[in-house]
Parts: sequence; C-alpha cells; structure tokens
Amino acid sequence: MIVLIDYGVGNLYSVAKAVAYVGGDVKISSAADDIERADKIILPGVGAFGDCMKNLAATGLIPTIEREISDGKKILGICVGLQILFAGSDESPCADGLKIFGGHVRRIRAGNLKVPHMGWNSVTFGDSKLFAGLSGAPYFYFVHSYHADPADKNIISATTTYGETVTAAVERDNIFATQFHPEKSGDVGLRVLKNFVEL
Repeated sequence: MIVLIDYGVGNLYSVAKAVAYVGGDVKISSAADDIERADKIILPGVGAFGDCMKNLAATGLIPTIEREISDGKKILGICVGLQILFAGSDESPCADGLKIFGGHVRRIRAGNLKVPHMGWNSVTFGDSKLFAGLSGAPYFYFVHSYHADPADKNIISATTTYGETVTAAVERDNIFATQFHPEKSGDVGLRVLKNFVEL
C-alpha cells in the first residue's frame, strides 16, 4: 500500500488517481498507523513553505514521517513536498523544514523571465531510478517560485533551466522528490510515478 499523506495541502485526488492508474494501491490518509503500515509514502505540497510546515505540524505526523524515512521506507515528495525535506526556505524565513536534507530553498533567479515559473520545461537527468525508461530531455509541468539548493549537490538527480539551473528532482537512498508535478506531466509524469510504485 502507498499512503498519500493528507495534511490539508496538495493535489491529493489528482495524485491518487495518477498513482492508481499506473498500478499503485494508494490510500489518502492522515493516520499515523496507516503511514506505519504503508510500503511507501507520498508527501505532496502546494502553496507556501511555512503554511505546509504549519499544517504538517498540526497533524502530529512529523515524528512518524521522520521515523519511517529513517527506517528506510521509500518516500516521494512532490513540489513543496520536495522543498520541506530541506532545512528552510527564503519564502518562510521563520519556518523550519524537516531537515531530512541539508541545504536551503531559495527564490529562482530568473533574470527577465516571469516568476513564478509556470508551465512545461525540459528536464535533464542522470542515472536515476525515478527516470528509468525515459530518454532525452522530456518536458514536465512546473509551478513554483522557489527551488532547492542542496548542501550535497550529489543528491540532485535532475535539473531544468529557467534563468538559471534549477533543481528539478533529488534522490538519495530511499528518498525521492520532484519539483515538477508528475501527476500533471502526461505520459512522462506517469512513468515517473510508475517507477516509484515499482521500486
């Protein structure tokens, strides 16, 4: 079973529908025992970094999530669900992230381009379990103004370009996360979700 964590933010039903479409047995839940029983967990996120952390803290699930990740359970963060894996963000300077990864989330330096970055962008990736079976530089759908700047650059598994090089995905051991929305990215996004389901 894959648990999609419900903490009041994120495109829960569109993500759940996409995961089910690629063969995942998915359940939307905010119950700690469901997260503990799950084979994998998905952490969505839409909106401001600080609001996401506030909502997540209000559920009381942070210790459970941290413990399950530490114990090796596979997790997929999506959009702000990626960002809150880091220590903090320029968007919400007074809010601490989960600190699963070292580093900071900062505003995109897009030059003359419009921020937020909204729309389809090509993604370049290396040797990554999430992108298995994909080739070239496929296009994924983004909606964000901030991106992760990891302390350990080796965890960056994919990038895009929007005025600067932007972190599109990170990966380390059992932890996976995408800045783009796989559930809104057509066939290539479904492939990313299928790869996670089949890990």
